[in-house]
Amino acid sequence: MIDHIGLTVRNLEASKTFYAQALAPLGYTLLMEVSAAETGSFAAAGFGVAPKPDFWIDNAAPETRPAHVAFRAGSRALVDAFYRAALAAGGCDNGPPGLRPHYHPNYYGAFVLDPDGHNVEAVCHNAE
Repeated sequence: MIDHIGLTVRNLEASKTFYAQALAPLGYTLLMEVSAAETGSFAAAGFGVAPKPDFWIDNAAPETRPAHVAFRAGSRALVDAFYRAALAAGGCDNGPPGLRPHYHPNYYGAFVLDPDGHNVEAVCHNAE
């Protein structure tokens, strides 16, 4: 079981704004921030469903290639809401909401590229 995951971003402030808007439909909020003074080298922001952050972004040394992260959504409507919110926050379409039966019959996902090109997905596995 994964406890948390982190991505490195070029502009921490811009990415905090993007993720706050994009992940709001999934119930995620900014829960914690850590300064460069506290870590000794980089600043970080932790998002999650209270009380614990499980998705982190930081401004450490840049990634060598974009990453992929998928957030579980409780319904297909929440996948749709994530997609709209992420695009409104400045994300780029990387696959609109829809079924992806090549994964399994009820795989309903949407994909958006964040400001750093990371592939961010919301997915619902429930039949509707």
